[in-house]
Amino acid sequence: MILHFIFVVKEKDREKRQFEFEYIQKMSQFYKIWIKEKFGKDYEIQCDELITQPRSIFQRLDTHTLLSDHYQRGKDIYHFYLTHFRPFWTDCTCEGYHAENFGMILWQQPKEPNDSLFLAEKNCTTVSHELLHELLRISKNKKFIHDVHDVWTKHLFEQLEFEQYGEDFQKTDDKPMFLTMNTSQLNIQNNIST
Repeated sequence: MILHFIFVVKEKDREKRQFEFEYIQKMSQFYKIWIKEKFGKDYEIQCDELITQPRSIFQRLDTHTLLSDHYQRGKDIYHFYLTHFRPFWTDCTCEGYHAENFGMILWQQPKEPNDSLFLAEKNCTTVSHELLHELLRISKNKKFIHDVHDVWTKHLFEQLEFEQYGEDFQKTDDKPMFLTMNTSQLNIQNNIST
C-alpha cells in the first residue's frame, strides 16, 4: 500500500515555502508510524510537490482537477493533496475532502516563517482528520464519517486535547512537532486487520 503526500504549491511561492515542504516530509514519516501503530497497516510513504502555474479563471484548480491527477497517477495509490485552496465542496468542517484513496486539505501557510507549532496545530491535525476517515472506511467502520466528526467537534468545542508527538514520533507533554486527533475516542482497536 502506498500513501503519497503531495504539496500543491504555486511556482512563485515555492522557494519561500520550502520550510513547509520539509515539515511535510517529516510529517509523512510520522504518519507512517502512526498508521502502523493505530491501525496495523504498513504504508510505503511517498512525498513530493505539485508546482502550479497561474491559470485563467476558467481553468482554476479545484477538487475535480486533483481527482483527475489522482486517477492519472494511479487510483490504487492513496494520494493526499495539501493544497493552497479550499476544496470546492466538503462535508468536513476542517476544510478537507476525502474519497476512496483520495484526501485533500487546505494547507495553511504560517504567518511567521519556520513556525512548526502552527503547522502542527492547523495542518497536521486536519491531515489526521482526513486520514482517519479513510482508515476507518477501509477498516469497514460504517460510521467512519460520523465518528470522526464527533471527535472533531469535541476538539473544537469541548476542549478535548489533540494527541501530541515530538520529533522522535513519540507521545510528549512538551512542545509538540505533530498533533493528531485523539484516537482514544474512536473504536479502532476492533478494526485492526493484520
